[in-house]
Amino acid sequence: MKPQMVTLKNGLRLILVDTNTFPTLTTLLLVGAGSRYERRENNGIAHFLEHMFYKGSKKYPNPEIISQTIEGMGGLWNAFTSKDYTGYYIKAATDHFPQMMDILSDLLLNSLFQEEEIAKEKGVIVEEINMYEDMPQRKIGDIFERVMYDGNPLGMEIAGSKETVTGFSRKTFIDYMSSLYYPNNAVLIVAGGLNRTKNLQAKIENYRDIVEQKLGDWKAGEAAGFVHWDQAFSRPRIHVHQKKTEQAHFCLGFPTFAVDDRRRPALKVLATVLGGGASSRLFQEVREKRGLCYYIGTGVEQYQEIGSIVTQAGVAKDPVKVRDAVEAVLEEHRKIAAGKVAETDIARSKEMLKGRLLLSMEDSFNIAHFYGLKQLHENKIESPQERIAAIEAVTKAEIVVLAKELFTKSKLNFAIIGPFPEGDIHLNL
Repeated sequence: MKPQMVTLKNGLRLILVDTNTFPTLTTLLLVGAGSRYERRENNGIAHFLEHMFYKGSKKYPNPEIISQTIEGMGGLWNAFTSKDYTGYYIKAATDHFPQMMDILSDLLLNSLFQEEEIAKEKGVIVEEINMYEDMPQRKIGDIFERVMYDGNPLGMEIAGSKETVTGFSRKTFIDYMSSLYYPNNAVLIVAGGLNRTKNLQAKIENYRDIVEQKLGDWKAGEAAGFVHWDQAFSRPRIHVHQKKTEQAHFCLGFPTFAVDDRRRPALKVLATVLGGGASSRLFQEVREKRGLCYYIGTGVEQYQEIGSIVTQAGVAKDPVKVRDAVEAVLEEHRKIAAGKVAETDIARSKEMLKGRLLLSMEDSFNIAHFYGLKQLHENKIESPQERIAAIEAVTKAEIVVLAKELFTKSKLNFAIIGPFPEGDIHLNL
């Protein structure tokens, strides 16, 4: 499974990954556009734009035709928006690749953005925002990033607000596209059984020719930048979001470093040791031994210049139990920073990371996303084998040094959602 990359004349990077397996493939377009490229007045436009791409284009003028065409070839399609990129994909049998490219290219280059469709979709997105408000387990992550990245677009919610999205016009979409949607700010990945086809020869030139035919006229341009994070973390940031819930949910985290930092493998192992699965230290200590939560886990998020390591848990809506759970989490942080972490825990965490990565490679979408995101954000190609080698090379000493550096009181960020009056949560930090 060796990827091949070519760059078209307009700057579009094309990655082809032949898995030599089933006669299916994923065609995924990643664009360097997301909510961190927005301002407060147009917050939510990246996500709304993603919705509008499947609302009609010149050749496929309405959602019904788009869905009938894709499902008529047995395909699946979707899109997603993050803070710093947006993705559009179609997944179908390999023989349908020319039509997959025809659909994606027309939606990309010839979307209609009709005012009546925009008006209808405003109601859809408002209900999506309402849905998230009713999902505290999901909402707490948005609140946490708002607290941590206060004053920067990284702290804004991807979906925007009801006020912003209902105020968008056709011009809002055109302006946002013209600032970021350029081929030299995008990566197209085709992954799957590229050689398992009846109608296409299994050569890179054939796929490239089809892509050039459909996207060769996409005009290159200078993509807009984003507001970089340049603030210091000098004191704990704590926020209580009062809401009637049956369970309290909190996020407790610390800032880390950029996506291309050499310590990234060590950070992944550290997070897995802490809260990566039912065998992790936090799951065993906070749930199994103390019975303080139903779920608990630790993850990492990294952007171009900053990132975070965050533990999230769902606990009883009892201030005392919340405090006990937070203290238990912080105690595990202190233990690791003091070197109290077993080599067996580290070895098991490495195997979990390696295994989960390999299992994800069974799906052509995950393969496309794996290669595409690395290329989009770091302009690099990394194989699963290279990722695994980096994980295997992590030492206990690296993890301890990293924990000492990251887990400091002045850098702590904490957000909780639950039926607590302001000030009702007292933490012993």
